[in-house]
Amino acid sequence: MSSWLERTELIIGEDGLAKLRSANVLVVGLGGVGAYAAEMICRAGIGRMTIADGDTIAVSNRNRQLPALKSTEGLAKAEVMGKRLMDINPSLELTVINEYLKDARMEEILDAGFDYVVDAIDTLSPKIFLIYHSLRRGIPVVSSMGAGGKFDTTMIRISDISETTNCPLARILRKRLHRLGVRDGFSAVYSPETVDKSKIMPVEGQQNKASIVGTISYMPAAFGIACASVVIRKLAEV
Repeated sequence: MSSWLERTELIIGEDGLAKLRSANVLVVGLGGVGAYAAEMICRAGIGRMTIADGDTIAVSNRNRQLPALKSTEGLAKAEVMGKRLMDINPSLELTVINEYLKDARMEEILDAGFDYVVDAIDTLSPKIFLIYHSLRRGIPVVSSMGAGGKFDTTMIRISDISETTNCPLARILRKRLHRLGVRDGFSAVYSPETVDKSKIMPVEGQQNKASIVGTISYMPAAFGIACASVVIRKLAEV
């Protein structure tokens, strides 16, 4: 029994651990949700992983994002997370992509072949693109909906996208995917908790962002951990 994974092996068994070691996972988006998902999957003993994000760490990330420290401000999220994951498991076969994935580039990455995709993208268009093209290739997907404005972790749900309720992002996602012929077939992590509109601040002059939504430290992390749990349980078959 491998020393650092002995407790993991106790809960998922030798076969489950072997399945994780042989699996390959893609995590796109390394903010409040995706970084925690990537780390939890890594700590479970995954054999191969690709992480992708083109963003750098900002001061405002420090209240909720795993790679965000005073010492890492201005650094690439993908690079910081890559070093962190390799420090957890030096045997991990890791590919770090320091760029925003979209269109043909995203398809090129997906063509490499994965056993699971974690969608932790904030922007709607590439989010839809990733989900659609993953499903077209038969790759299972778990997609995170919005954690912003949410406060109660006990309300977090995991369901097929077709069964999500009272989540504005999930509603928009369903509508756009319906146009592409996708109505179900992938897991969504979401919360039906109602967002207090007073916790939303409109902004101007920011690309792909019309407003800033209040966030608490633990909520994006909880969403990311829920995403990781889907991947780990499915791949380990437990």
